[in-house]
Amino acid sequence: MIGIDVGGANLKVVDNDGVHIHYCPLWQEAPIKELLSPYAGSENAAVVMSGELADCFSSKQEGIGFIVSEVQTVFPDAIFYGMDGRFHTSAVPELAAANWLAMADMLKSRYPDAVLVDMGSTTTDIIPLNAFDSMIGQTDLTRLQQGYLVYCGLLRTNVATLIHNAEVSGINTPVSTEYFASTGDVYIALNRIEETLFSADTADRKGTDRTSCLRRLARVVCADLEEIGESGALDVARSVYNVQMNLIGSAVQKVVQSHNAEKIITVGIGSGLVAEWTGGRDLSADLGEYTDAMPAYAVKEKATSLSEADLL
Repeated sequence: MIGIDVGGANLKVVDNDGVHIHYCPLWQEAPIKELLSPYAGSENAAVVMSGELADCFSSKQEGIGFIVSEVQTVFPDAIFYGMDGRFHTSAVPELAAANWLAMADMLKSRYPDAVLVDMGSTTTDIIPLNAFDSMIGQTDLTRLQQGYLVYCGLLRTNVATLIHNAEVSGINTPVSTEYFASTGDVYIALNRIEETLFSADTADRKGTDRTSCLRRLARVVCADLEEIGESGALDVARSVYNVQMNLIGSAVQKVVQSHNAEKIITVGIGSGLVAEWTGGRDLSADLGEYTDAMPAYAVKEKATSLSEADLL
């Protein structure tokens, strides 16, 4: 059994050889079949998704149908984990954005008193594991409304959605609302992540080296890097960093308090940062590379112990 997570930007596969992450934006005629073909063979596949929300689809159901069809071309007997906590064999509405629930389903017995936080490249999921039963059936809409989904992540978030102003050389400066830079630029500029982790497209489709990131951050205040210097670009980066840290940290604490959780555990590409911000435990020490592909790992583990009662 292999696990597959089809997101809006990344296709993640977990097999017996480990974790394989492919950048695969669904709005660019995603080559899902081509990327999955090397994994075909005697293995079957268990699948979760969140890519159905990509705006190349007119509806979530259209996206679900596309993803299921693409996967079943390579794995005809693939099974798909849904928001009802069950596995399905067809493109039913319950498949929409069930990746976070698969993680919770796997981890709830190991960490029953914890809030699980998964910071990915695009979003941050906040899941009270002691309330798993009440989380079944939650959609992205209801999770946004209840504070369980924060729509910002480590790499792909437009910085202008997080800040309206930045202190640049001591001057409070409004920012442009154009898509000039993303949070990936912030974390490269501040030396908080390695360049190899910046796996998403950049705002200008140019480099992910630190100088390129600083140039994009300067554009956020309508400047060239030579105009405000590295210190000015870093002022913008720090403004974004502080806002995102406080936004996610505050959201996590609200869930912790409302569910009387005793600890915080973190996974995802931003696991270390979130653990630092919240005083949580970064599960990468326990799970290694699987931390960056938890939904794919979780759905693989759940499918391995699948019973007939779990399959629809």
